[in-house]
Amino acid sequence: MNQNVQHSSAWVTFTYVSFGASAFMVAVGVYFLPVDLWIKGYLTMGILMLVQCCVTLTKTVRDMHESTRMVNRIEDAKAERLLMEVSKTP
Repeated sequence: MNQNVQHSSAWVTFTYVSFGASAFMVAVGVYFLPVDLWIKGYLTMGILMLVQCCVTLTKTVRDMHESTRMVNRIEDAKAERLLMEVSKTP
């Protein structure tokens, strides 16, 4: 069973544009907040750390999924080899 998902270029473009638009809107919102500069800096650092953590979490979840798939492939190959050996014996 092939689990490789190919995303369309429209979907990839949509995700990039959505990320850029949301980052821009948050940046404008923080810029126009009627608070001191140090509070704006604190909010900006928090937002940047949140984005970094989201990227790291996404990569970790994907890596865990990919490693599980490889283990399953190896186990399936071992089981298939065993079945072939059993079916060859009369």
